[in-house]
Amino acid sequence: MGYYDGNTVTALWNYAQNFAMSDNSYNTVFGPSTPGALNLIAGQTHPATVVRGDPGTAVVDHTIIGDPRPGLDDCVPSTLATVSMGGRNVGDLLNDNRMTWGWFQGGFAPTSRMPDGTAVCGSTHRNIAGATVTDYIPHHEPFQYYASTRNPHHLPPSSVDMIGHTDAANHQYDLADFWRAVEHGNMPQVSYLKAAAYQDGHAGYSDPLDEQTFLVETLNRLQQRREWRHTAVFIAYDDSDGWYDHAMPPIVSQSQTARDGLSGPGLCGSTPVPFGGRCGYGPRLPLLLISPWAKRNFVDHRTTDQSSLLRFVEDNFQLGRLEGSSDDLAGSVDGMFDFDDGPRHDTLCLDPSTGQVMRRCGRD
Repeated sequence: MGYYDGNTVTALWNYAQNFAMSDNSYNTVFGPSTPGALNLIAGQTHPATVVRGDPGTAVVDHTIIGDPRPGLDDCVPSTLATVSMGGRNVGDLLNDNRMTWGWFQGGFAPTSRMPDGTAVCGSTHRNIAGATVTDYIPHHEPFQYYASTRNPHHLPPSSVDMIGHTDAANHQYDLADFWRAVEHGNMPQVSYLKAAAYQDGHAGYSDPLDEQTFLVETLNRLQQRREWRHTAVFIAYDDSDGWYDHAMPPIVSQSQTARDGLSGPGLCGSTPVPFGGRCGYGPRLPLLLISPWAKRNFVDHRTTDQSSLLRFVEDNFQLGRLEGSSDDLAGSVDGMFDFDDGPRHDTLCLDPSTGQVMRRCGRD
């Protein structure tokens, strides 16, 4: 059992002291990474169709409750079962409204290609413990599950000007492409940043100090941009990954399957649902807002879940709602913002290794 507090992951402590956090935010459903990632962008994990192999208990009644890999992603080994998602996600809504957006993930850019053009995602890094970790994890990339938003061959953007717009990359990029766009003055209106595996905080291959490095380097760099005055960054998680938390979540969505994910079959209520799968909310998760518009040293107690961030994007850009999504039930994160007295003009620059306050960031 690992234990990390402000003496260890000091950056998260300092961010919480200076910005806003929630102590009442949860997984939308019980489950691992893929359901969490899908709920972030679509508010549902249904309907799923098997593309290859047998996903076993990862899919129940056409509902993803485990970690099946996305169908048609070149970088998924051929030995693994894959699925695709029907329905729509927030990327479709953003495209409908001509908004610029992208998912930027470490290791997405191919290191090579096979003779037939198939992408090979072979980049690796060593984590703080010295283990070599492959950067790209396909089942952490939710947009790859949808025909409308996937980039199966990991094609690059046609130019830096097209990052955030629809071209062959289809809004799915390597993390380096985000910074290319930012330095070019072309930051998309909505961006999802996913660290390479060694820095993503999953306990099996990453350490909270690896994660701290990624978060601090990202936020230090963003705070030096002119766009920072108009920027809000949410630090969110796709699941608890086994990190302990004592809070019992409220049961908002019930299920009637043997895989409901609570403490046993039939223990997640009896209200009929339109499709099977795990109930929710699942375990409590950290949620922080880093922004000039964030309340200072504020703890929000209102109940939220992963799809609350989906709802925030929908509401902020007036995109409407997704059919069948939990976004309609999701609590609002607006209470973490100070729209009366903001934006603040100070910045908080931290040391990536220690998390301690290093200096005040200037603007470029």
